[in-house]
Amino acid sequence: MAHILLLHSVYGLRPAVLAAADRLRAAGHQVSTPDLYGAPPAGTVAEGFALLDKVGRDTVLERARAAVAELPAETVLAGFSMGAGVAGALLAERPAAAGLLLLHGTGGAPESVRPGLPVQLHLADPDEYEPHDEVEQWREAMTAAGAQLAVYRYPGPGHLYTDPDLPDHEALAAALTWERALAFLADR
Repeated sequence: MAHILLLHSVYGLRPAVLAAADRLRAAGHQVSTPDLYGAPPAGTVAEGFALLDKVGRDTVLERARAAVAELPAETVLAGFSMGAGVAGALLAERPAAAGLLLLHGTGGAPESVRPGLPVQLHLADPDEYEPHDEVEQWREAMTAAGAQLAVYRYPGPGHLYTDPDLPDHEALAAALTWERALAFLADR
């Protein structure tokens, strides 16, 4: 099974992230869930962005780099929303990554993609943070770079629909997301 670096959203290391890690561990994976803020999680999106501004994007990325440094080269990089972007940013430094699992946000630049890199993206449809045209441009660029890309859109739920503690939560979309993500990870 896979080693997975699972990175939290702008909210911080919420119970939903820890529950997701437990779900992945129950499937046989080894999962690391670093706290990129070093602070309690935020209660609202606005508080999360304020916390990100206070900690700083560079510090968040450095903490993610430190967390992945001791993991195997073929670790799957995964993240929720902001964490998906951080996971994608790490890809340039982790060319042997076994895959990129993106939940609620795009990540990864085409120049960081090796041909055949497995990438799975799960998004609400619509998603206020991931406009359809921008996702389509990202999809085209990642595919042209050689990624084995699967994009799943879930009509109706809010941005962080897999988090049962947020108003965005949508149980059916979350269940399907985890079913697809577990199948993706089983092959890593």
